[in-house]
Amino acid sequence: MFVTFEGLDGSGKSTQAELLRARLESDGIDVVSTREPGGTELGEGVRDLVLHGGHVGPWAEALLYVAARAQLVDEVIRPALERGATVICDRYLDSSIAYQGVGRELGLERVLDLNLAAVGGLLPTRTFLLELDPSDVPSRIQRHYDRLEREGDDFRIRAAAGYRDLADRFPDRIVVLDATRPADELAEEVYGSLRVRT
Repeated sequence: MFVTFEGLDGSGKSTQAELLRARLESDGIDVVSTREPGGTELGEGVRDLVLHGGHVGPWAEALLYVAARAQLVDEVIRPALERGATVICDRYLDSSIAYQGVGRELGLERVLDLNLAAVGGLLPTRTFLLELDPSDVPSRIQRHYDRLEREGDDFRIRAAAGYRDLADRFPDRIVVLDATRPADELAEEVYGSLRVRT
């Protein structure tokens, strides 16, 4: 399986990705866990540049994320899936669609098409979207050190709307969860959803 976690900053997706990794490994499943941007030398360089560097224009930002994602798929995700491992990724192309396509107003379809071309059409088996009210983000992240975390409410509202649009478009792939629920409850629902699928 290829499983991804999505949501606004502070939604708990990284926590859920880690809890799922531990649970599946305890079941004896070969798991490869990675993140975006990152997971490769190129991806970590892009992460530092885009999140902690100076000004990056909207299309340059989108293209840098796409380049990092294409490298991650080529170097990590496809090889792991081909050997039969389960891949868990903290963010994937839905993030670009929500943040750059809708948040930066580059166009949902344009950013979706660009990403699908870059990853050869590879979509997750299941995506868990941890939905959070955009106004709750500042209190949950408790720090504002990267470029996206410093964005204002309007940007977060657009990104959240982008995620909701994706959930409506891909209901068979995207499972929407209430990010305000306790982490252990969410973890059980995630695990149960994957068990039903398999």
